[in-house]
Amino acid sequence: MTTSAMPQINPEYVHWFRNSAPYINTHRGKTFVIMFGGEAVNHANFSTLIHDFALLHSLGIKLVLVHGARPQIEKNLKEAGIASPLHQDIRITPRAAMPSILQAVGAIRLQLEAQLSMGLANSPMYGSRIDAISGNFVTARPYGIRDGIDYQMTGEVRSIDIEAIKNNLLHDHIVILGSMGYSATGEVFNLLAEDVALNAAVALGADKLIFLGEEAGINDGDRLLREMIPNEVDRFLRDRDLNCEINYFLNCASLACRKGVHRTHIISYAKDGALLEELFTRDGSGTLISHDPYEEIRRANIDDVVGLIELLSPLEEQGILVSRSRECLEQEIDHYSVIKRDGMILGCAAFYPLDKDSAEIACVAVHPEYRNGSRGADLLAFLEQQARSHGLHKLFVLTTRTAHWFVEQGFAEVEASALPEARQEQYHNGRNSKVFQKNL
Repeated sequence: MTTSAMPQINPEYVHWFRNSAPYINTHRGKTFVIMFGGEAVNHANFSTLIHDFALLHSLGIKLVLVHGARPQIEKNLKEAGIASPLHQDIRITPRAAMPSILQAVGAIRLQLEAQLSMGLANSPMYGSRIDAISGNFVTARPYGIRDGIDYQMTGEVRSIDIEAIKNNLLHDHIVILGSMGYSATGEVFNLLAEDVALNAAVALGADKLIFLGEEAGINDGDRLLREMIPNEVDRFLRDRDLNCEINYFLNCASLACRKGVHRTHIISYAKDGALLEELFTRDGSGTLISHDPYEEIRRANIDDVVGLIELLSPLEEQGILVSRSRECLEQEIDHYSVIKRDGMILGCAAFYPLDKDSAEIACVAVHPEYRNGSRGADLLAFLEQQARSHGLHKLFVLTTRTAHWFVEQGFAEVEASALPEARQEQYHNGRNSKVFQKNL
């Protein structure tokens, strides 16, 4: 008599499931505001996205879904022969266009409610029992006349009925907000869904604001920027077109962070599983914009030079660091990152790309009164993330006094010959530094 072999469980699945447990525990009971446009609703992946919303709900996450309807509105207006042009990517809404707009927004709301109510056996929605609630939660006011243009029935968010939304979330309902707002006089205004999501997240004190766009996140050239802080967002958006969807998401994310929403994510609605990957894995799938912490790690700028001199001078006098003039620091300031608290620089480190595969970390320093914590390691982690964003795989550091500390951070001693050739030529400077390498 033979017995059939026991079915084998995919070890990758087991590993992922075990490692997702901390995120499941962290997210339970938290409030997420998720915004997506009408393009996402039309996409083939949207039914899968609905299943993922249901999964988040089943894990105890409180969801507020905010949807746009631009392509659906464009289609209805075209069929009705009504002109409703865009100026700086904001629709000018004549009163005659409102029935077409209301029909488009209402149809999406009904579609969402219907899909969230599915409970078919042998489907991911089986047994979900989700109540989706929508209503007049958003109060609006006219956008008015700007640059001489009357936007007519286009509006902007005036307030959010937070108590009503929180009451529904408390009773395990998913709240649906559309791109419409209501005035005290009974008028209905056409709003930007992104602004509804931003205002709702801020007013609710949401734990996360998530934008679902066509792209995977924020790309700088051909590389995905996985993490940003508002100051980096400001630099990135300088001289860029804010009317581009992804840049507008990024601007809203920066505003949300500065107004108390600690984490905002920009991910793809087109990639199957992107939402789950972003929320339940360490690396995520898109771009995270995180709130400026009380003690901030960021890229240095020219205003930091004086503070860097004050931090580095004692270490240079002791021979621990190579002496750097003010002119040198000013010229190389873009290579530096700093830890700053209330205007004071507590630590710094420099990042110098060496070739297409490696970079050097230099000038790692922490103020003597703040060396008991993890600031040095936090700086290294910040630069390691920077290296990964550049697609680099090796980090080098040269040191005379702090070899053991770098070993504790995962570096291993190597021969100077391991350095790229151009860096080897500069190595023999009389300091006889030890060379350490870390593979990323």
